[in-house]
Amino acid sequence: MSHSPETIVVVGGGVAGLATALRLAPLPVTLVVASPLGSDAATGWAQGGIAAALGADDRPDLHAIDTLSAGAGLSEPLVARRVAGAAPDSIDWLVGLGTPFDRDPNGSLALGLEAAHSRRRIVHAQGDGTGRVVLETLTQAARACPSIHVMEGWRADELLSDEHGRIAGIAARDREGRVVTLAARAVVLATGGLGGLYGATTNPLGAVGSGLALAARAGAVLRDMEFVQFHPTAMVVGGAPERAASGGPAPMPLATEALRGEGARLFNARGERFMAEVPGQELAPRDVVARAIFAQIAQGQDVVLDARMKDIERRFPGVVALCRAHGLDPARAPIPVRPAAHYHMGGIRVDVAGRTSVAGLWACGEVASTGLHGANRLASNSLLEALAYAEWIAADISGEHTAIGKPRAASSPRPRSPARAEIRALMDRQVGVVRDAEGLEAAAQRLGAIADRDGDDLSLVALAVTEAALRRCESRGGHFRADHPAPAAVAAHSQTRFGTDEAAGEAMGEAALVRRVA
Repeated sequence: MSHSPETIVVVGGGVAGLATALRLAPLPVTLVVASPLGSDAATGWAQGGIAAALGADDRPDLHAIDTLSAGAGLSEPLVARRVAGAAPDSIDWLVGLGTPFDRDPNGSLALGLEAAHSRRRIVHAQGDGTGRVVLETLTQAARACPSIHVMEGWRADELLSDEHGRIAGIAARDREGRVVTLAARAVVLATGGLGGLYGATTNPLGAVGSGLALAARAGAVLRDMEFVQFHPTAMVVGGAPERAASGGPAPMPLATEALRGEGARLFNARGERFMAEVPGQELAPRDVVARAIFAQIAQGQDVVLDARMKDIERRFPGVVALCRAHGLDPARAPIPVRPAAHYHMGGIRVDVAGRTSVAGLWACGEVASTGLHGANRLASNSLLEALAYAEWIAADISGEHTAIGKPRAASSPRPRSPARAEIRALMDRQVGVVRDAEGLEAAAQRLGAIADRDGDDLSLVALAVTEAALRRCESRGGHFRADHPAPAAVAAHSQTRFGTDEAAGEAMGEAALVRRVA
């Protein structure tokens, strides 16, 4: 296996990893992906689009204002303005790579409307197939790029530091247990989110926060771990939540928010349009809609999304195909829906260049906490964030000329969690849409016991989310406490670090080190 220590290692094959690798060209990049490239990234599941202020009535500052409003006091104004300003160029870059975005009869990019956006600014490809189309475009470009070497079927097992504490490579493991050390001048984590920690999720079930665990064990600061966005309208078809909660193979398919942007309405079993009196109605921020649906379900009311509209097959072919695969025709009948874990606003704390708190380590995409999303992500800002930061990370690494030492030897591999089904059911039940101290304390106690027993990454990441939620005694954005339903007077980020000093390790044990707060 040919690999130079001057190579940059990028971990993850979604839009964040692929865009970063492409932006780094012609610098040599090794792209490490656990599955065949393009086959199992959350990007490919994204039915929404990419937000960009491209309309005649729109401006990047208006996009930034909407982002800050959705973020509930925790989005950083500088970051929101910078990312919104980068959106048009990001779309141009994708067009230059050959992305076939949808266009109106005049040949201009067609712009859709989604929740909490004040203008039509959502760019789509093949209707609700944006994620898949963008992923295919980037995958083809990466395979054709001579400076990118793709290692498929390998999983990053550990970040390796040099004698100065700088990240100088990774240990990677394949499915047969073989381990290689990849020295690197820089490492970029683009490993996605943690929706797979929940039984009801729209994410690939492998999205369990592996990059968060890698970074945290290397000493990186994690931020706002409690903020999980629950998409309001995951489709309840074919027993998806039950299969997922029991560790089954399929997450819940998504009824894209763009359906509501084009007029779809929510009803309970009594035929009541329960969002009618809520500010924003069906296009209220996602946390508001998710809690409203959750409340209906808690009262014993099933909820449906009535998307019977003109040309639904042409405008939303992905949703129609998913529904019909499960015996439902959305052109004739409403779609049963419920909230499901969809996106993690928290992550590895990074600066405006994507640098983490550990030298030599950058993070891009959902695994990173950039300050853009705050407490609640604005729809269709996630792919945009990944594209913008990929460019900035590449520029930062290109200008980095620090001498790198030899990476230390890898540690013993971490075990896979034998309690995955239990953890996912627990997270659904006690760390979900509505939380309280009693449930969070019980969850933290049980997760701590599992982590102490198993020493695995999955339970530690779940514990980090749970304890951050327990510490935040307020309701804000995607984090709602039934026992603290109002927001605090002052919005503040939460930060979490794994303990690394010997005294802390002896006092708390390795599994509990996540409880140390920076």
